[in-house]
Amino acid sequence: MKTALIVVDLQNDFCPGGALAVAGGDQVVEPANRLICHFRQQGTLVLYTRDWHPANHCSFKPWGGPWPAHCVQGTAGAQFHPLLDVPADAMIMDKAWTPDSEDFSGKSSSELFPRLAHAGVQRLVLVGLATEYCIKATAHDARAEGYEVMVITDAIRPVNIRPGDEQRALDEMRARGVQLFTSVECIALLHGPKIT
Repeated sequence: MKTALIVVDLQNDFCPGGALAVAGGDQVVEPANRLICHFRQQGTLVLYTRDWHPANHCSFKPWGGPWPAHCVQGTAGAQFHPLLDVPADAMIMDKAWTPDSEDFSGKSSSELFPRLAHAGVQRLVLVGLATEYCIKATAHDARAEGYEVMVITDAIRPVNIRPGDEQRALDEMRARGVQLFTSVECIALLHGPKIT
């Protein structure tokens, strides 16, 4: 089964010190890098999504949304975490880049699923931020598109605005047929000739 790794929104504004920081968000960089390295060694497709908001984005508080301004196009906060392995030729899928689109899912990048389909990908491995928002939304849309989906539990972190949000998101993903693994389990499962 042809596999792709999707690194979801591992950007400065979602990490400690950022405008919309996820607690422990920077802790996912090390397991994400481990998977990026492994997948690239195997010749497997690796893609990166990023929030790429205009300054007047509808999700920002000054424009009636619930969030502080974050991941504004061209700012330091919108850049990937400095320790994240992002090669010079990385395939980066921008999302929510118009003022009126609040899309959490990687599907909102019109290139993502067509590119995966063109590459013959059947299974997706998701890492990044945040569990109950962009990870869950991307996983749900990927399942709706017919992909097998694996979410890597040590390479995601929740916002947890309400107690239990993380667990509810994990339960919802399982109910959609998403498989949950650690990065070590994922590499062991997909090692060698099973990755194409």
